[in-house]
Amino acid sequence: MKSELDALMQARNMDAFIVFGHAENNPPMTYLTGGGHVSHATIIKKRGEESIYFFGDMERDEAAKSGLRLMPYSEYDTVALFEKANRDGLLAAAFRLELMLKDAGVTSGRVGVYGFYDLSAIFGMLTHFNDLMPEIEFIGEAREDSIFMKAMETKDENEVNRVRRMGKITTEVVGKVKEFLTVCDVRDDEVLLNEDGSPLTVGDVHAKIRLWVAERGAELPSGFIFAIGRDAGVPHSSGNPKDLMRLGQTIVFDIYPAEAGGGYYYDFTRTWSLGYATPEAQELFDQVKEIYDKVKDNFDLNTPFRNYQQMTCEYFESKGHKSQLNTKAPVEGYVHSLGHGVGLNIHERPFSGLLVGDDHRLVPGVVVTSEPGLYYPEKGMGFRIEDTYWVRPDGKMEILADYPYDFVLPMKRWSK
Repeated sequence: MKSELDALMQARNMDAFIVFGHAENNPPMTYLTGGGHVSHATIIKKRGEESIYFFGDMERDEAAKSGLRLMPYSEYDTVALFEKANRDGLLAAAFRLELMLKDAGVTSGRVGVYGFYDLSAIFGMLTHFNDLMPEIEFIGEAREDSIFMKAMETKDENEVNRVRRMGKITTEVVGKVKEFLTVCDVRDDEVLLNEDGSPLTVGDVHAKIRLWVAERGAELPSGFIFAIGRDAGVPHSSGNPKDLMRLGQTIVFDIYPAEAGGGYYYDFTRTWSLGYATPEAQELFDQVKEIYDKVKDNFDLNTPFRNYQQMTCEYFESKGHKSQLNTKAPVEGYVHSLGHGVGLNIHERPFSGLLVGDDHRLVPGVVVTSEPGLYYPEKGMGFRIEDTYWVRPDGKMEILADYPYDFVLPMKRWSK
């Protein structure tokens, strides 16, 4: 949580940090400010002191909503700095950052650098800055283990409620897609039809998904997956827009919308087969559902998340599938890890990979996915089931949005 930032900074011998970029679609900035339409901003926080939010005057009202200590860029004479820098924009930005850091009481020490911004501009400006204040050492961290990822790992009740609200929107959209597909007419060759009689494509379904998400005030900043047949067997294939929607083929529908402006995500997957399923597809789906249920029933407080990846690998290998347990980078069978944290990033701590540390645990406050799957692209099929869970303060695991697990979806205008 945010209250842990000072302790995390101290543990890593970090005297201050800087966050660059926009307040939207920039998790570290959004985390500190609450979001809002503020662009080209900077936050500087000295350890043990409040954050200072530097912003442009035109966005002063949005910046004020953050509740942070505010400092408009107009406090610094941009024209004078530009002339001092011989009209070199990056050097002028370095001169301004020098003044900003001094105003924040940061004149030496280790300073972490975060945010989402143009890498070339930040690199160029910090390169100039090294000559201005050599007593400051800028440091970077691995994204998966940064102080922000560590702080974001546990959520307060307000954060969880925002994830829960996105779960409600997610399942509403999934329900709309299910209803849309199951009322379609079907040609003799088992291809679904649009209302005008033209073949229904994956691209047509993608357009509906984007519309229904937008209508509910959410966004898809990281995309989504709606893939059929062979593409369903490639875990992160978004789906070929030209593919025809057909009966009896597996569909992997993985949707992870976020609050508009780059807020909190939800993550959810169902696998469908329209009208009927082949015996082999039904068997593989049943195996995915069986291990999904086994993992859910065995979730235990404070357990390393990777233990459930181990359990899932062992189960699938007992059924004759490859997994990461004994195969390096498998491309069929069970090919990914069981889950990950969810929040302002679609992938956060804790992670469940076999190589992650014991500190990736199911502690109270974490929000994680559970998403076992099987993938056989050359057989034209793939399967995944995913829900997002919250470890409540009482230690119990709660699914934040319920939705049925039906595999075969009966068609209302077709019968076999």
